Amino acid sequence: MMSKTQWLIHRLTRQLWFRSSLFAGLAIITALVAIAIKSFIPLSVSGIVGSDAVDKILAILASSMLAVTTFSLNIMVSAYNSASSSVTPRATVLLLEDGTTQNVLATFIGSFLYSLVGIIALGMGAYGSQGRVVLFFVTLAVIAMIVITLLRWIQHLAQFGRMSDTSRRVEEATTAALHHRLQEPCMGCSFWDGFLPEAALRQSVYPLKTGYLQHLDLQHLSDFAQEQRCNLYLASQPGSFVHCGAPLLWCNQPLSDDEQQRLRNAFTLGEQRSFEQDPRFGLCVLSEIASRALSPAVNDPGTAIDIIGRAVRLFSPPFSADSVTTQYSQLFMRPAQISDMFDDMFTGIARDGAALVEVQLRLQKALYALAMIAPHRYANDAKRHAQLALMRATHAMTCEADKAALEHVTRWQADTLTPR
Repeated sequence: MMSKTQWLIHRLTRQLWFRSSLFAGLAIITALVAIAIKSFIPLSVSGIVGSDAVDKILAILASSMLAVTTFSLNIMVSAYNSASSSVTPRATVLLLEDGTTQNVLATFIGSFLYSLVGIIALGMGAYGSQGRVVLFFVTLAVIAMIVITLLRWIQHLAQFGRMSDTSRRVEEATTAALHHRLQEPCMGCSFWDGFLPEAALRQSVYPLKTGYLQHLDLQHLSDFAQEQRCNLYLASQPGSFVHCGAPLLWCNQPLSDDEQQRLRNAFTLGEQRSFEQDPRFGLCVLSEIASRALSPAVNDPGTAIDIIGRAVRLFSPPFSADSVTTQYSQLFMRPAQISDMFDDMFTGIARDGAALVEVQLRLQKALYALAMIAPHRYANDAKRHAQLALMRATHAMTCEADKAALEHVTRWQADTLTPR
């Protein structure tokens, strides 16, 4: 579990400007290194490089890298707009955090600044004949890096921003958070059934602003509870919409204003939900992708079927109840509910694809598969959603043959589903 500081650093390093700024700084330092080490180059070697060779190469780099960077930015903006309109706006943040795209932009911007600084230093006569040799070979290395980056960029553009690529990114972003939450329903805290002891009513801690809970620093809260020898009952989990009228937590002993602020510091609020600790957000985004594909304007049931398959894959890994640990014994949290996760994932698909027999058949088979994979965990909610989907489809479908086929599959699966 990452602390708040680690999480903020992690988010910072995934910003679009971070790698570009880092590469830009390295490029400037690289261009200036030749000035510092020119005295170590023998004069006899300086004749290898012509007096105008480096100048011409750097001029070509400066002009071409600026054009390539501008072109790449246009491609990125087009991909983001396409993802927002055809997939869902909630998925564009994953495109913004794409490592390959950030490396490409950082390389192009860094190469442009390197060549620009080199041209300025050459014009000032800072390199001399010996420094030109160093600058020449460094420039060759930069050109090789640019060629490799261009080849990777061309390959990357073949999939970047497409429906399948964006869906895969959402699935990957959801996988880690979902599997951790299924493995640790209480996030390592002690189980809490939601009933608040009378002693815990002594103190409530309220947020000072309104927003979504993006990150929860459980270690910070645990250290506070151990220091104060108290128990904390957490009312909010990552992804919750919190406001000034609802408490973040309750404590079984009075707290000073400073202590309340220390507890608030463990809660990071933002305007939007994030994928890191909030698996339900990833499930909602996947459901949005399927719902948009099922809209009359798009009419793409194949994408909805693909999302259903991804949902089965997300919920499929086996989990053992013996592996659940209580790392923060003085923190109490209500466990994540499978019913809520199933509602986030399957309700929209069943509603928007109610009239399409191919979507309904695939949905029924997916729910059956989950019930067979982990009967003790998924069976009840899978049966509930199968019945709800059948009810919606019965009202929406106009072809009796489609209704009969769907009812046959649903009835057969309900009869054959037995706990293993």
